[in-house]
Amino acid sequence: MAKFRQVQTKFWDDPKVTEELTPEDKLFFLYLLTNKHTTQTGIYELMKKVAAFEIGYSPESIKSLFDRFINHHKLIKYNDLTKEIAIKNWGKYNLNRGGKPVEDCVKKELSQVKDKTLIEYVSDSIENQKLKSIYDTYSKAFNDTYHDTSEKIQQEEEKEKEEEKEEQKEEQKEEEKKNLYFDFVKLTESELNKLVDDLGKDITRDLMIRLNDYIGSTGRRYKSHYFTIKSWSRKGGVKVDSGNSKGNKPSDGAEYDELSL
Repeated sequence: MAKFRQVQTKFWDDPKVTEELTPEDKLFFLYLLTNKHTTQTGIYELMKKVAAFEIGYSPESIKSLFDRFINHHKLIKYNDLTKEIAIKNWGKYNLNRGGKPVEDCVKKELSQVKDKTLIEYVSDSIENQKLKSIYDTYSKAFNDTYHDTSEKIQQEEEKEKEEEKEEQKEEQKEEEKKNLYFDFVKLTESELNKLVDDLGKDITRDLMIRLNDYIGSTGRRYKSHYFTIKSWSRKGGVKVDSGNSKGNKPSDGAEYDELSL
């Protein structure tokens, strides 16, 4: 398809053009409607420094024009990340005629748009209902996908929060089951029995006393006193033998400071 852009004579009768746009604004608007980067859809990539070079303006002037057309005139939208521009009234000036070649071109170009939110922005001004329906189809597909994705993410986040709450409840229940030995050591009855079976009563008691004194003197916190005692026994070279209380006693707990939280 030959690439050309039409500007209807009624462009100059548009109240916004005649009453609100300065001569500089009019030149910039005509450039946005007719430059070589435009597409059939009214959404295309345009770097600001390229626009400055092609019009012959300074980068500061182009930046000011973009800002004025986005925030004051509200005639365009621009995505600074994708460098895509969307012209609000593009359909009013360029999409009056349809036909299969135009429709196929529009479909192809809409599929290449990176910022899909720009499609709905242009669609509002299209008077040709067949072409407008194509825009709306792409916009709806994006919105549905976005909604489904957002809803799925939200559900996953809620599920994670519920799982965290359940874990906290289980940890709290487990903590409530623990008995306090000496001043600081907390073990469940089953944990204590396992330690006695593996290490013997004397070594278990000795390690519990050492752990208790170490917590009291340093203020260290341990996630599990049971696993701390087991780790200390291995560091101290205790020979694990069920029912056997003999073995090398572990050295001072300060040597196992890396096990603390």
